[in-house]
Amino acid sequence: MNQPKPSLAEKDVQHQLHPYTDARLHQEVGPLIIERGEGVYVFDTQGKRYLEAMSGLWSVALGFSNERLIKAAEQQLRTLPFYHLFSHKAHAPSIELAEKLIELAPVPMSKVFFTNSGSEANDTVVKMIWYRNNALGKPAKKKFISRLNAYHGITTVSASLTGLSANQRGFDVPLSGFLHVSCPHHYRYAKPDETQEQFADRLAAELESVILREGPETIAAFYGEPLMGAGGVIVPPRTYWSKIQAVCRKYDILVVADEVICGFGRTGRMFGSETFGIRPDVMVVSKQLSSSYQPIAAILINDAVFQGIADQSHALGTLGHGFTGSGHPVATAVALENIKVIHEERLVEHAAEMGERLQVGLSHFADHPLVGEVRGCGLIAAVELVANRETRAPMDALGRLGRYLAGRAQEHGMITRAMGDSIAFCPPLIATKSEIQLMLETFGRALDDTERWFDHSRMRTS
Repeated sequence: MNQPKPSLAEKDVQHQLHPYTDARLHQEVGPLIIERGEGVYVFDTQGKRYLEAMSGLWSVALGFSNERLIKAAEQQLRTLPFYHLFSHKAHAPSIELAEKLIELAPVPMSKVFFTNSGSEANDTVVKMIWYRNNALGKPAKKKFISRLNAYHGITTVSASLTGLSANQRGFDVPLSGFLHVSCPHHYRYAKPDETQEQFADRLAAELESVILREGPETIAAFYGEPLMGAGGVIVPPRTYWSKIQAVCRKYDILVVADEVICGFGRTGRMFGSETFGIRPDVMVVSKQLSSSYQPIAAILINDAVFQGIADQSHALGTLGHGFTGSGHPVATAVALENIKVIHEERLVEHAAEMGERLQVGLSHFADHPLVGEVRGCGLIAAVELVANRETRAPMDALGRLGRYLAGRAQEHGMITRAMGDSIAFCPPLIATKSEIQLMLETFGRALDDTERWFDHSRMRTS
């Protein structure tokens, strides 16, 4: 398979490589075998307890072993353990969940399509938009633009949307027609003395230049996480999303919001699109949709997108796409109960309150000799480690500091995630004040350990 040549804009941002890419970090690591979970904690096979500061994979909103979700799954298993949504069939949980998602959407949406994962959902979005544009008589309008360091999944198509080289190297992706513009990380990529607003202006101008170079008639959609998750918890600069959307609307380009991480309260609002002022044509949700108790994702599309798909399906006689597990009755029943719990226990408001506590607590580490930047929004945050605060340079190998700190945190009884040298925090929405405080204290101990190790390593090499 031929690899597409990088565009001019992509060449300009080749330096924006994610720290995962450093080959010197490769080593054999044995598994930590998790046996059970309770609340915000998990326990390994030796009985050791860990504070799960990452909600598993950004996803266990209600914590582990929530009885209401367990009962919802059990009841549905006893009633209708499986049925499909093909050939004009349906079942109550899928209908009710679709209606609930349309009700919750931050902008008017028309229809919902279910998949089993965020990767499948993003793959499906691309196919649906291609399908729609064929119906509209725009067969050339097929290219997608996302960002470097973005994460949108790992199927062949969704990995092409993704902007992390670790998910692309050796797989012959990205496919042709998938373009990437700059990562909106002000700390790393702004010019000296460039304000957040000026940085946003430059990124919007870059997007417009790529659109004009490729031809607006060839660009189908701009794809983005409201706040970038796996790429390092990158909070967009002020005015970024308003300026990006203005460019997209100018050239009739759809806006797709990947809410897989941001959705259902993570940023202190129900959706990240609300937090950052995005009015998407398409939304993708997963993870906290069911607290990951069941695999499920959903695509929400507005009426303009739906009508094109409906017209094409009518012309062809069918919509030839779907999955055996799409809208699975157990998964949709659990997701419905999950949303009820979030609403009844006011967990979005709780996340906003605990998120402020988390952000303020982490900000106290901002002056630490190894800390370059503390960033985040709501109950999602990251602390980026550097070996030199002035130059923002890493240690001898990108990711070495982050890997060491994450290891020390685990030894101290907390599971976090090192994304290169950025340490991520994404606790369950149910986390209490005392649990947030324990998280901060454990991070502080791990950071102190890392500083001692770093100083010792520097002395040995001097």
